[in-house]
Amino acid sequence: MLTIHCGQNHLKESKRAVNSLRDIVDDDDDDLEKVSWSGDPVGSISWSIKETASSSTSSLESRDSSLQKGYSSYSAFPKQASSYSLSSLFKGEVPHTQFGQMGFSSTVSRGNHFILDYSSDWSPKDTVRRMQRGKVRTFLFHLLILFQELEVRQVALCHLIHFLKETSEQKLLLDLLRFLDRTEEVALSQYREHLNIQDVEKRREFLKGCIGLPFSAEDTSHVQDHYTLLERQIIIEANDRHLETAGQSEIFRKYPRKASILNMPLVTTLFYSCFYHYTEAEGTFSSPTNLKKTFKIPDKQYVLTALAARAKLRAWNDVDALFTTKNWLGYTKKKAPIGFHRVVEILQRNNAPVQVLQEYVRLVEDVETQLNLATKYKCHDVVIDTYRDLKDRIQLAAYRCKVERGSAEEEKIDSILNNTQIRWKN
Repeated sequence: MLTIHCGQNHLKESKRAVNSLRDIVDDDDDDLEKVSWSGDPVGSISWSIKETASSSTSSLESRDSSLQKGYSSYSAFPKQASSYSLSSLFKGEVPHTQFGQMGFSSTVSRGNHFILDYSSDWSPKDTVRRMQRGKVRTFLFHLLILFQELEVRQVALCHLIHFLKETSEQKLLLDLLRFLDRTEEVALSQYREHLNIQDVEKRREFLKGCIGLPFSAEDTSHVQDHYTLLERQIIIEANDRHLETAGQSEIFRKYPRKASILNMPLVTTLFYSCFYHYTEAEGTFSSPTNLKKTFKIPDKQYVLTALAARAKLRAWNDVDALFTTKNWLGYTKKKAPIGFHRVVEILQRNNAPVQVLQEYVRLVEDVETQLNLATKYKCHDVVIDTYRDLKDRIQLAAYRCKVERGSAEEEKIDSILNNTQIRWKN
């Protein structure tokens, strides 16, 4: 009798637990599988009903009438065959074609809800107690229950995390990562939420709040820079919009802005600053040298960006000053951290005159590269002088055919070829 009584209590507890599901799942009846006490499944927890029901059946009649009333309005749905279940997910047996498309092909899915098989050591009462912490969708609930199982099934866990990222299930993803104690991933997932914030002031405040999240040291620095950059962009944008509207700046009149600087990358911001604010003092927020110092921009990146901006404006004096250095004796020389062959290519793309190109082609150290660039961009004087220095009479005579007849270049070649003091190597 004691065994039967315990079995009846267990069954009563199970039925109450299942009946409690109505109070915490979504109100949309079309998205859920229902069950009657005839043995049909209730989603993926039919195992608990069958298991408890099998332990004692002698006293069901007196205790089921009220529960049957509660479920009499539900029609039983037959459980459809599925090519996908979490058991196969755990074993890493999920077909690649399904996950490749990041979509579940399970036939038990309805709308945006997914009903998946699961197993748990929790009692029905404990399960319902956990569910009652907040109303959640069926898919969310079942996956939260399985976090502990996912922790020891790494293949399934990787697939699920990727799926949640692709489908923007942010809340569930954060809950899962917190359960796994992946604090840095939680912080990064929260940080990515800034992409969904359109208002620039709200985005700035959001980024400010992200600074204290448990990032790695490197990521913390990046987040701090992102916040500082956006704050700087807001100030520059407000000032430049005023100058452009008022017509107080010649460069804005001559080269109207095509887009706002807000939310632009650091390199784009630097280019913008080199284009519109190149001569400003370092103390101003929009100064290129201020940006370089604040964000620790490497010399190569700074020179490349400044060169592109000033060449686009055809400010050749600024280009020259960019590469001119002076030693302690007062002597000047040209120096480029990016290599002068790249300088030549950037200048050519910005339609620099031949006189400017030739100056920088001559600074290319490798002779073969220098000749190729000079020939390609028709820097005739460089080609002629190089063949003369190499004492290559044959190549110089051949190049004579490539210059315009009667031009100054042809006369120069003839003069060199007729010079008897040059000891030609061929």
